Amino acid sequence: MPYANSGPVGIYYESHGEGPAVMFVHGSGGHHAAWWQQVPVFASDYRVLTIDLRGFGRSDPVEGGPDAQDFPDDLLAVLDHAGVERAVLVGQSIGAVASLQAAVRHPGRVAGVILAHSLGGMNHPDVTPLVRADRAVAETLPVIDRLLTPEFQAQRPEMTFLFKQMGTFNHATMQDLRNLSVGGPSVEQVAASGVRVAFLAGERDAVIRTDTVRKAHELLPGSLLDVVPAAPHSMYWEMPAQYNAAVGRLLRRLYA
Repeated sequence: MPYANSGPVGIYYESHGEGPAVMFVHGSGGHHAAWWQQVPVFASDYRVLTIDLRGFGRSDPVEGGPDAQDFPDDLLAVLDHAGVERAVLVGQSIGAVASLQAAVRHPGRVAGVILAHSLGGMNHPDVTPLVRADRAVAETLPVIDRLLTPEFQAQRPEMTFLFKQMGTFNHATMQDLRNLSVGGPSVEQVAASGVRVAFLAGERDAVIRTDTVRKAHELLPGSLLDVVPAAPHSMYWEMPAQYNAAVGRLLRRLYA
């Protein structure tokens, strides 16, 4: 059970497999175990790191809720402690925000970033209003309906129940996070960093529309885009085979 020190906060992580490094960074309801359908697949070809951001899973709680501006430091602390010089960061939802900020701050440590179901807080006059509009629509839905399709909930009640239970292992909740939407890099800053960015989107994502993701991809020179048909926001959970295939495609291109 390794822990890295990110300032005064202990950050739990796990390492599986050998090869080029890939770090999976969870969303607001997840933690390191959320990736149980990904780790066995990717650990055969990569060194897979899974992490609990501060306030989540086995990492130390933070009084008053974690400041999301500290999440990038958690990622770098784990890379240092694990002895990993460079890694591709795969960020899910809010994990994408931490991943992109870490990449822009420390581009030499990041072989690429896969922004799954998120723009990672990246801002631009042509895309930021689209993100806000998508979020406003999403907030009219029950939380579970933003994340999983109604069909999956009806057909897989046991997996839906487990999905909900995952969040009960966290100290923090989405409502506890501070400064999540603060300090996101501009498209120009991301481009200037030289970090390769890949967008992973689902056609049925109820949180961010594929048109919004496509616009960001068009604005960011050299970025990659993979859109998975019929996939929801939590594709990694509901459609793991399709998610794993898409991440695998992007990893091969980022590590080419």
